[in-house]
Amino acid sequence: MDPRDLDLPLPPLDMTPAEAHARFAELQARLVPLWRSMRDFTQDEQTIVVVASMSADMAVTSSEMQAYEERFLFLLLLLRQPAARLVYVTSQPINPAVIEYYLNLLPGVVSWDAKRRLHLVAVEDATVKPLTVKLLERPGLIARIRALVKDPRRAHLVPYNTTLLERDLALRLGIPMYGADPKYFDFGTKTGCRRLFAEEGVAHPLGFEGLSTLEEVAARIGEIRAARPRAGAAIVKLNEGLSGEGNAFVDLAVLPAPGAPGEKDAIASRLAAMRFELGSMTRDDFARKLSARGGVVEERIAGRDFRSPSVQLRVTPLGEIEVLSTHDQVLGGPSGQSFLGCRFPADVEYAAAITRDAAKIGRRLAKEGVLGRFAIDFVVCRNEAGGWDHYAIEINLRKGGTTHPFLTLKFLTDGVYDPEAVVFRAPSGRPKCFVANDHLHNARYRSLTPELVLELISKKGIHFDQTRQTGCVFHMMCALGECGRIGVTAVGESHAEAEAMYGRAVAALDEEAAAQLAARPVPKS
Repeated sequence: MDPRDLDLPLPPLDMTPAEAHARFAELQARLVPLWRSMRDFTQDEQTIVVVASMSADMAVTSSEMQAYEERFLFLLLLLRQPAARLVYVTSQPINPAVIEYYLNLLPGVVSWDAKRRLHLVAVEDATVKPLTVKLLERPGLIARIRALVKDPRRAHLVPYNTTLLERDLALRLGIPMYGADPKYFDFGTKTGCRRLFAEEGVAHPLGFEGLSTLEEVAARIGEIRAARPRAGAAIVKLNEGLSGEGNAFVDLAVLPAPGAPGEKDAIASRLAAMRFELGSMTRDDFARKLSARGGVVEERIAGRDFRSPSVQLRVTPLGEIEVLSTHDQVLGGPSGQSFLGCRFPADVEYAAAITRDAAKIGRRLAKEGVLGRFAIDFVVCRNEAGGWDHYAIEINLRKGGTTHPFLTLKFLTDGVYDPEAVVFRAPSGRPKCFVANDHLHNARYRSLTPELVLELISKKGIHFDQTRQTGCVFHMMCALGECGRIGVTAVGESHAEAEAMYGRAVAALDEEAAAQLAARPVPKS
């Protein structure tokens, strides 16, 4: 997102774009010595400023916006490092019971000391504008956050995604940002992804990028059908859509043969009836966004045992590429393109293969100068020989829905993922798996409060147990009252145990919600 795209009176930076670029590069250079000290486990004090702003085009309520901001509360687990200070910024104040819950997850740390090093900053703004925008509108609040940073050379900003808005915030705070420079933004667009996949020789769906009109899309669908006469569907994607919300499904079944009379009219008719993954999207809105931002169209990969795994990587400030994890994504929505949750690790049958392609892409991004965490999404399906065909479909140059459950597990267990063996092991040698869901919805859950949930998980014995290092960690609890929504990460020592733990959590929530809504006698006066 570019600040110039916002019709908002943001205070100017008082420097030219070239000066801003140079100053940001100077700040980013500070990450190198900072990273070395963190890697070497020095006891030098450091300050982490967390601003989990959804600086993107997403259709959310104010409650859901706050929930996404609180989704990164797992970063409170960094306070287990005695020299770490954390400044956590949100739109609205966080329920104290939720903060206490996360601090109680800290192994071997005195809660009082962790609280002393934690600073919560609330903007007190319930609108659905991105959190970063709210901060840029309030220079006085930025000055307050800056005052909480003892040594700017021992501090960094942790955003959700990295746009020019986050870059400008880093400049105003005078600290570097752990994330990709916005100048690399194009690599994370749907058009940029496809071009990079082609340049690196990574298999990806047949399609076309750089499109800006529905007429271009229709013509390209004709070319897809000419190359793939049996293509049953196509997906049109806006360049900057998140979690599948910028996607549209086009049914191509039972059309005239490629090149036959009537094919063009039939494609136009199907395109007019395309189904949007975001329920509130209209054809006019989609066409307008396609014109403004561009997009792609590609064949919809389909086949036996279709799945959608992803690989998470990072490029350190030292330029090192690291494979962090693999996940099988849990998708839903009208056409099965919306991210709901994930299972870790991905299926061993194809995890190593997609990791090799992901590492190839990661090395290219590192060479270009990209920094921070990112993920590459794939689709896989069984081929006639019984093996797996895999296709890269997207690069997410940001933290995503798989970041918080994996880092929650990582911080709680100090375990390590082995990408060759496709296994995560705690220091004890025990394997760990998880099932995570950000979209556990039930209208009845609106009867629950965070305090009720925290009492429930203790009573039912489904909380995370540090002795066995299994159990459930809950997040996004602030969305219960308005949306009936909560998130959960269920950790086990096998996929089956994690699934069972997840099932126990859902059953406990359902049971408690039913009990809260049960008929009760009216008290007598």
